[in-house]
Amino acid sequence: MHNKLSKAITIASLVLLVSACSSSNNSRYQMVNDKAPTSAPDVTKVEDAHPKYEAYSRGGNKKNYTVLGKSYQVMDTGKGYRNSGTASWYGSKFHGHLTSNGETYDMYSMSAAHKTLPLPSYVKVTNQANNKQVIVRVNDRGPFHEDRIIDLSYAAAHRLDMLKTGTAKVDIEVIYIENPESIALAELKETKLHYIQILASSDKTKVDKLAKQLEDKYQVKTRLQQSNNLYKLQLGPIGRQQLATQLNLELKSDGYPQSYLISE
Repeated sequence: MHNKLSKAITIASLVLLVSACSSSNNSRYQMVNDKAPTSAPDVTKVEDAHPKYEAYSRGGNKKNYTVLGKSYQVMDTGKGYRNSGTASWYGSKFHGHLTSNGETYDMYSMSAAHKTLPLPSYVKVTNQANNKQVIVRVNDRGPFHEDRIIDLSYAAAHRLDMLKTGTAKVDIEVIYIENPESIALAELKETKLHYIQILASSDKTKVDKLAKQLEDKYQVKTRLQQSNNLYKLQLGPIGRQQLATQLNLELKSDGYPQSYLISE
């Protein structure tokens, strides 16, 4: 009797185990719908992805693939790629799961998903509504919606101020590093000027006073951009993006968390 009971318990346990595994395999994600994290860390100080030379990964770069009945063709190179359209973002549902090239998705990093860019690629994303910019590293596939061109991490979406709206009209541009030496050459040939917007206020006296303080402290010129009755205080011009990025991070930690880069 004891042996029969033990055998029955063992069989029941195996059935439950197989059932549990089958359930797990049928659903890759624990959440049904995506959402923002409930207790997110401060991502305002998360740095942009730092473009560098990386060989395209073996994973995630199959030339042709099909999702939801539609076929996509992965580009041979991201060099020269630019586009404009709608960006979305993805968060908690996918956090901690594998990306298309076999890495782990971290919604608090500066990363993104794209349907056809080779992985990994570095992309500058500009929110058309407010000119805020981020640089992300594309290591995933998506978003698989006709009207969307890029899916951003939670941190990148936060920096672009698009969390509340969920989507934003953006311009995207690949930062292509052809070989390990080309990043240094690109910095030497850089022709764009970079500014850091500190604040916008209708109080010109207040803005002028702050401009003088910032010039004295950081030894960088300032300029005022007037739009109707609003004065935008910007620090610059700064010739190299790397220096502008470092200064922007310093400003954020010195009491100007809303400062952001503008390139012209």
